[in-house]
Amino acid sequence: MTPAAAPTFGKRLSVEQVEEGHTLAPKFDDQGLLPAITTDAETGTLLMVGYMNAEALAKTIETGEAHYFSRSRQVLWHKGGTSGLVQKVEELRIDDDQDAVWLRVRVGGSGASCHVGFKSCFYRSVPLGQPLGNVIEKLNYEEAAKAFDPKEVYGDAPNPTKL
Repeated sequence: MTPAAAPTFGKRLSVEQVEEGHTLAPKFDDQGLLPAITTDAETGTLLMVGYMNAEALAKTIETGEAHYFSRSRQVLWHKGGTSGLVQKVEELRIDDDQDAVWLRVRVGGSGASCHVGFKSCFYRSVPLGQPLGNVIEKLNYEEAAKAFDPKEVYGDAPNPTKL
């Protein structure tokens, strides 16, 4: 079986063309990735930051559902493919120099996007205005409860995050 050809985007010809033209010409980093900031389309809540390779970006555009590239597992990842918490993309924007994307999404199921069970992957805050030594063990939970139980959704599968 022959591997599928990598998606082709526009060529980056000039700063003006990239920043002010109509050509989608993303600039992937040296690992072939670009950051993808994902927020809830209704509330604006920051849900997660992930990465996309060319295939993930193309699949997101083609399907209207968020796809990412898992750096820890080195695989394409359809968000919600396992959990059912699919991210339906309402809007996809690319920044001025086309090296990052912003997805505004609606999340299926419980509306959660974090594999730990919270709505957002940004469920804790760091106290400010104090020496670092005073805050290392004092993260504040900003979400009172998990939106779902990860063990019920994923079973005893190992945590997808490598330390």
